[in-house]
Amino acid sequence: MPVLPMPATQGRLHTRLPMGPRNKLAALLLVVGTPGFSAHAQVAGDWSLLIEPYVMFPNMKGETGVANLPPASVDEDPADIFSNLQFGAMLYAEARTSSWAFSSDVLYMKLEAEVAPDSQVFDGTAEVSQVGWELAALRRLSSWFELGIAATYNKIDADVDLVVNGFQGPIPISAGLDEDWIDPSIVARASVPLGEKWQFQVRGNVGGFGVGSEMFYQLQVDAIWLVSYRWQIGLGYRWIDIDYDHGSGTDRFVYDMSTFGPVLRAGFSF
Repeated sequence: MPVLPMPATQGRLHTRLPMGPRNKLAALLLVVGTPGFSAHAQVAGDWSLLIEPYVMFPNMKGETGVANLPPASVDEDPADIFSNLQFGAMLYAEARTSSWAFSSDVLYMKLEAEVAPDSQVFDGTAEVSQVGWELAALRRLSSWFELGIAATYNKIDADVDLVVNGFQGPIPISAGLDEDWIDPSIVARASVPLGEKWQFQVRGNVGGFGVGSEMFYQLQVDAIWLVSYRWQIGLGYRWIDIDYDHGSGTDRFVYDMSTFGPVLRAGFSF
């Protein structure tokens, strides 16, 4: 998630405009009217804005448990995910000053995965819809380091269809459940320029603390190439791990899953 430059260095990536009513409206229209690219815009005073769609090529590994069904193991690589992906959308937005950053990161995926067979499960599928929405506030402590807090809303809808091994042969069983919760976390971000054309960034969260998930963490590493005065491309890697276990009997829901893989961003600055 590229960090907007400090106001003192914004001459490279931003064009400052006199912020009369017409120019404010024009800047807003430019931001919201450029789909598929990130847009840095100076919106008022020292505030700056980033809007950035992105795509993740995910692996998923872990298990989900619904009601009284045996745990369903999932181990899908990017080729499996995209062959079974029904819908996906990802959007990052950030407003910041020289001292503070406030961000929103929305991730949505709906997919159908094959269940890995084991001693209990002969065959099956798991359809999972996953929403993750993080709101974060970070305070700049130095020229390269920020520290803050975040809250992530998670909503998982899972429908599991299994064929289990019974005494008299395979038995088909099905169940579905949805669960939502909020994970508080501590978030840190480090950003280091590498010459005039490159920027390296690391961002991480750790949280859950039993408030929502037993444990929640994510780590993202990005290399950002400033192709030209206006264009930039980001390539990185993201790892999200959620360990959630709640309820019992027919209300039992387990989601112990790692989602990880390359992330690609394309940006246009003005």
